[in-house]
Amino acid sequence: MQPASKLLTLILLVFMGTELTQVLPANPEESWQVYSSAQDSEGRCVCTVVAPQQSMCSRDARTKQLRQLLEKVQNMTQSIQVLDQRTQRDLQYVEKMEVQLRGLETKFKEVEENHKQNIAKQYKAIKAKMEALRPLIPVLEEYKADAKLVLQFKEEVRNLTSVLSELQEEMGAYDYEELHNRVSNLEERLRACMQKLACGKLTGISDPITIKTSGSRFGSWMTDPLAPEGDTRVWYMDGYHNNRFVREYKSMHDFMTSDNFTSHRLPHPWSGTGQVVYNGSIYFNKFQSHVIIKFDFRTSSISKSRQLDYAGFNNAYHYAWGGHSDIDLMVDEGGLWAVYATNQNAGNIVISKLNPNTLQIIKSWTTNHPKRSAGESFMICGTLYVTNGYSGGTKVYYAYSTNSSTYEYIDIPLQNKYSHISMLDYNPHDRALYAWNNGHQVLYNVTLFHVIRSEEL
Repeated sequence: MQPASKLLTLILLVFMGTELTQVLPANPEESWQVYSSAQDSEGRCVCTVVAPQQSMCSRDARTKQLRQLLEKVQNMTQSIQVLDQRTQRDLQYVEKMEVQLRGLETKFKEVEENHKQNIAKQYKAIKAKMEALRPLIPVLEEYKADAKLVLQFKEEVRNLTSVLSELQEEMGAYDYEELHNRVSNLEERLRACMQKLACGKLTGISDPITIKTSGSRFGSWMTDPLAPEGDTRVWYMDGYHNNRFVREYKSMHDFMTSDNFTSHRLPHPWSGTGQVVYNGSIYFNKFQSHVIIKFDFRTSSISKSRQLDYAGFNNAYHYAWGGHSDIDLMVDEGGLWAVYATNQNAGNIVISKLNPNTLQIIKSWTTNHPKRSAGESFMICGTLYVTNGYSGGTKVYYAYSTNSSTYEYIDIPLQNKYSHISMLDYNPHDRALYAWNNGHQVLYNVTLFHVIRSEEL
């Protein structure tokens, strides 16, 4: 037996605020007890335990009790150490989660701010689209009536289909002549309907398609809308004055991919960029005159020439971009047209329908639009469409209908990709606009709205 008492120091690892439970025997004098307790610099609980004096041998019941108690304390210490390790790992995980949550909070704030900005942008875009669609409202009202007509066609076709099915089952049960007449009548009405669809009101212009980059800043190019099937030749004229050579490319593919062409020499230089190829001939304004010439490519000779009475020339009433563009010749579904200005009409645009064989004026219309304020113009289905400029932001904003002798202001965007349009003409066969834009040959597809009335069928 050792006479001295022993200090037993136990280090317990606990969470902050955890209480230490003191286990004592019944008799305090013979017991071990907590001598002191404190926390170290790392926040761990340090306890000092005083064991009772060992006056008995190691097999004493109290010694055995103390040993068991010490074993329990050691087990508790090990458990607390394991718990501390786990707690430290969890604490690190929580700290990482805290950083991530703060990052998410920042991102949520950014998303919220961006969302507000996006809503404002989307609102502006939707408003712009609504403004663009507003002119279509009256057109759509007319379309409702046309939809009923289409439904009538569908119903008649359905009825005829039913009759034909029954006729197959019972040959001779139906009057063949009556059935044939009904089918023929329906075919004629549908054919008339398709003819009406050839014309319509301009409602949209596509983004430009660049076909080629060649030539100077000014010029014109085109295909013949009355060319026979298989004839896809492209005609090309560079410059707006002092030139008389017309290039002929065998096809659009040759025009796009090569410089192989045939050159035609005209008897006189042209003026401006208002030339047009129509039914195998080129129509152009003779330089420094108000004379229109029809030159036949088949015979390489002038087949007709005529003065356009009172028409301004030699930069008297040109388009806004200049370039001797006083007289602009063009074609549409109805034939050959001349657009120019006169002193008698105070420099405002005059539209004249021409006989393509004799070049005589069939009929003229005077408008209230100044020729010098127009960027370019083109005819579609008897309506002259005028652009507000030739550079920068461009749109079609004025339309004069020769069918009703009325005009209106419209708003159809025209993307001016290369910033200087010196020629803009419609081809009724291709349903496309041909443009010369700052040395680039460009195409635009057009959208036409067709209105068919029942009395027209």
